[in-house]
Amino acid sequence: MKELTPATIRRPFARYAHGVEVPRGARLVLTSGQLGIAADETVPVEARAQADLCFAACAAILAEAGMGPADVVRINAFVTDRAHMAAYMAARDAWLADVTRLPASTLVIVSGFTRPEFKVEVEVTAARMD
Repeated sequence: MKELTPATIRRPFARYAHGVEVPRGARLVLTSGQLGIAADETVPVEARAQADLCFAACAAILAEAGMGPADVVRINAFVTDRAHMAAYMAARDAWLADVTRLPASTLVIVSGFTRPEFKVEVEVTAARMD
């Protein structure tokens, strides 16, 4: 995979790449959006804790395919309020702390999810050359 961050456009706002090139023949894994809910059905009140659960769920899905955060080429995330952006970004940056090639990333503010207590949703796309 190759990071695409052209010098002719503004640098990314945070720790992500503007694009990622996936070579022909790569194996892809796409997750559904993961919400901040634990296996025991509890939902933390804090956005950071929800985001951590979202990324933990994404990691578990990727592990099923023999992949991890270093294989992620794109993150799509959704928060219900601008106030949750910093907490989400802190969780994302912690999840990617050991990753050298950064994924593309999009963060969108939405009006809500299926249940009012949800504040964060994350989906990832990963690719690996075997």
